[in-house]
Amino acid sequence: MATEKKHIIGGITGGIGQALAKDLLEQGHTVGGFSRSGGNEALEDASVHTCDATDPEAIESTLQKLQEELGGIDCYTHAIGSIFLRPAHLTSPDDWHKTIRLNLDSAFYALRVVSKLMSKQGSGSMLFFSTAAAQTGIANHEAIAAAKGGIEAMVRSAAATYSSRGLRVNAVAPSLTDTPLSKEIIGSEQALEISKRMHPLGDIAHAGDVASLAAWLHSDAAKFATGQTFVLDGGISTIVPKPKA
Repeated sequence: MATEKKHIIGGITGGIGQALAKDLLEQGHTVGGFSRSGGNEALEDASVHTCDATDPEAIESTLQKLQEELGGIDCYTHAIGSIFLRPAHLTSPDDWHKTIRLNLDSAFYALRVVSKLMSKQGSGSMLFFSTAAAQTGIANHEAIAAAKGGIEAMVRSAAATYSSRGLRVNAVAPSLTDTPLSKEIIGSEQALEISKRMHPLGDIAHAGDVASLAAWLHSDAAKFATGQTFVLDGGISTIVPKPKA
């Protein structure tokens, strides 16, 4: 039986965050987290706070409260971000700053707090989210690719900084995933089919696919993994499938 751990999830009511929370609760772990909108009925067994992750003071206060409620923090997942698809020449300065703030700034604010809390314990696992668009060039992804690429660099540096304190830091880079956040993109059958055809495996990712990888990375089975970005993209960033006859 897996060792029971205390998990905190930023963005716990989102598609991936909620799928991960449910998975962890079913495995017998203690789970808490925060989101901009607060808790929901689907997560009645988890302690959920309301927090604006782009506010460094708010995220510090919320994380400290959750650590106290849970009696510690073994694992932190930052499932917070946005999808912004627009070419650079059509991206306003406000759109750029909003994308960086929600994706990269919020991740750094969480990292600085969680690293302090976990360092006192002498162990812990942190997980952040990038995107397959940071691995390979995909049209109209300039802003989000820059923000998520910054997360990957942050993860590598943090893994080096905190390895001597017993902390692991990794990232997951999924491609388009079927979550409420992506509904504007895949809301039509035509758009969904186009997205599926872009992936060599003929489908887009689902929240449970990403959540299962996240749960594994926090588990003792992944205790030798740190400083890595694990790409989960159906092959879109690395392979060209054989054309159909």
